[in-house]
Amino acid sequence: MLKLRLSRGGTKKRPVYKVVVADSRFARDGRFIEKVGFFNPLLPKDKKERVGLEAERIKYWLGQGAQPTTRVARILGENELMPMPANGNNPKKAVPKKERNKEGEAAPAAEASKEAAPAAEASKEAAPAAEAAPAAEAAPAAEAPKEEQK
Repeated sequence: MLKLRLSRGGTKKRPVYKVVVADSRFARDGRFIEKVGFFNPLLPKDKKERVGLEAERIKYWLGQGAQPTTRVARILGENELMPMPANGNNPKKAVPKKERNKEGEAAPAAEASKEAAPAAEASKEAAPAAEAAPAAEAAPAAEAPKEEQK
């Protein structure tokens, strides 16, 4: 699979990137098919020397089925060579920050609450006997996790 991606160059703590077309199996800084631009993240965003792209070659490779990486898609979107990606195709960014767990994944409670809301309303109407459950059964379940945490 062909990718439009960044290949790192420059020195330690002074990166300069080439925008290249490469097979996805090749190493990041290894073999590539064609260099189609450059990106210098150290320059301010308003400088025209920050990004240089060969628009015709990029459009050609996109037409051949090359897929841009998240960062390259954003660079191309800013330079109006393709539509700006909505969330950068990053599933972690699709979930609001307050609903993520420590690993950055969607919290199970947040997912469950979204899916369970319609089901909970239907179950209340269908089973009024479930509301009359004895409180003694619910109390040990609520206390059990507290004992495990100690």
